[in-house]
Amino acid sequence: MPCGFHTQDTSMSKKNIDSGQQALINGLSVLTLKDIRKRSGQTQETMALALGVGQDTISRLEKRNDMLLSTLRHYVESIGGKLTLVVTFPGQSPVQIAHHEAKKSKTSQV
Repeated sequence: MPCGFHTQDTSMSKKNIDSGQQALINGLSVLTLKDIRKRSGQTQETMALALGVGQDTISRLEKRNDMLLSTLRHYVESIGGKLTLVVTFPGQSPVQIAHHEAKKSKTSQV
């Protein structure tokens, strides 16, 4: 279920703002995982069921500062979103990193 997370505020001076505020000026909202989950109308309990974990695991996940991209991708996809990773370099256009699904290999028995 797609959600609109578009917020913009151009009234602030770009000179004295941090990167989170810069993202807002550029048309991106800066949200926590908890904020995203709530905007999608999900509870920690429904997320836990969708991910096959306990509610306490969702609570801890939403408080983490560091996690595997696969964990973050699974979380986002379970609420109907799509995770994209964009890299920016000074003086260059942003670049999206391609994601390749890990293929499950079948082991043949001899």
